[in-house]
Amino acid sequence: MKNRKINQALLAGLVFSSLLSPAAMAACEGAGLSACPAPFDAALPDTHKMLTWSQADRVVGFRNDYRNYAGDVFRHGKTTPLLAAEKPLKDAHYQVNGKTYSLQDYLKRQNVSGMLVLKDGKVAFKYLGEGNTDSTLWTSRSVGKSVVSALVGVALKEGKIHSLNDLVTQYEPDLKGTAWDGVTLKQLITHTSGVAWNEDYTNPNSDFAQLTECEAKPGTYDCVRTLVKGLRRVHPAGERWSYSSGGAWLLGDVLERATGMTLAAYLEKSIWQPYGMASDGVWHAYSKGQHDVGAHGFNATLEDWGRFGQFILNNGALPDGKTILPDNWIPQSSDWTKAKGSVSDAHPDGLYGYQWWNNAVPANATGVEPAAQDSLKGSLWALGIFGQMIVVNQKEKLVIVQWSTWPQAEPSFSAQPLEASLMFSAIARALR
Repeated sequence: MKNRKINQALLAGLVFSSLLSPAAMAACEGAGLSACPAPFDAALPDTHKMLTWSQADRVVGFRNDYRNYAGDVFRHGKTTPLLAAEKPLKDAHYQVNGKTYSLQDYLKRQNVSGMLVLKDGKVAFKYLGEGNTDSTLWTSRSVGKSVVSALVGVALKEGKIHSLNDLVTQYEPDLKGTAWDGVTLKQLITHTSGVAWNEDYTNPNSDFAQLTECEAKPGTYDCVRTLVKGLRRVHPAGERWSYSSGGAWLLGDVLERATGMTLAAYLEKSIWQPYGMASDGVWHAYSKGQHDVGAHGFNATLEDWGRFGQFILNNGALPDGKTILPDNWIPQSSDWTKAKGSVSDAHPDGLYGYQWWNNAVPANATGVEPAAQDSLKGSLWALGIFGQMIVVNQKEKLVIVQWSTWPQAEPSFSAQPLEASLMFSAIARALR
C-alpha cells in the first residue's frame, strides 16, 4: 500500500508537469534547467516572511527555492544509477518518553516530505510525500554548508587553497582591520572565529534575519557583505564555538575567490558531473554568474542528495576510482572541535566539525531506545533548519537523507533532532 501511494504521487507529479500552462512552462524553462521539476506550484510564498511561513508555505517554498531567488545551475552528466538494496527497510522502531514509534509514525512526527536510505550504496527505503517527485528540487538550508565543506576539501587537494591555516585576509584583503583580521580558514570552517553573529531564527532583528532580508531584495551581495564586514570580535579566534551563517557565507566567498568560479560551477566541475548525478541542480546566487551563497541555497533532487552523501561516505572517490578529497579529510571533518560551547554533557566529544554536526543520541539521554551506548555513532550530520538532513556513517555504509518542514526552524535537541538520532540508529540496526 505504501509503495502504491508513492507511485501514485510520482504519477501525479508527472501528469501535473505535463499539464503546465504555457506561462508556467516558460517560467520553468527560464531557470535554465534541462528538465522541469515537478510539481510546479503556481503561487509562491513571500520570501520576506521565510522564517514565519506556514507549514503549507514551507512545502511550496522549499521545493521552489530555485524560483524564489536568482540561481546558478550546476548541470549533471552521465548518470550513475541507484540500484535497489537486496534487503529493503520494512520498518524500524524507537522509544522516547515511554512511547514506541514506527517509521511511519516518524514520517508524520517529523513532517517528512522526502526520505532516502542508502545501504551499501543501494536504495533500502525511499519516500516522497506532499506531492514531491523524483524531479523535485528541494532546498538544503544549511545542509549546503556541508557541501561547501567538501568543496573546500577539493580546493585543498587541487592546491587552489594552500592550507586551512591560511588567514582569511590572504583571500579577502579588504577585511584587514576588521573583526576577521587574524582568523584562519580552519577557524572559519569550524565556526570558532570569535566574531559575533546572532543566528536566532525567532528574532526579527537577528543577524540571520537581516541576512534573510538582504536575500529578498536587490543588491543582495553588497547587502550581505556590508553586514558581515561590519561584525565585531567578541572572543579570541579559536577559543569559542558559535554557529554562524555569516562566517559560512564568508567561507563560500573565500572559496570562490580561490577557485575563480562560483560555487555552482565548481560543484559541477569537481563533483556533480564526475560523480554521475542524475539531475541538474540550482545554487542560490547573490549575484548570478558571479557569487553563490556559502551558507545555504543548494537545491537538488532526493536521489542526488543521496549520491552526494555516498560521495562523502566513499572519502571523495569518484566512480573511476580517482579521489578528489585530501587524505583523512572525512575523519578530520568529524574531529569535533573542543572549543567552549561545542563540548557538553550531551556531546562530550564535541558538537561541530568542518561544517558537519555530531547529532548522535546524547550521552545523557534517558528513557530512550536505542540507548546512547547502543546507538549509531561516528556519523557526520549535515543539518538545515526545519529538518533538512544528510547523515553519513562509514562503519554501517549508510546514508540517510531527510526533507522536512518542522514547525520550528531550530527546535530543542530534545525534540525532533533527538528523535532523528533515535530513528536513524534504529534504521542502522534494522539493516544489519
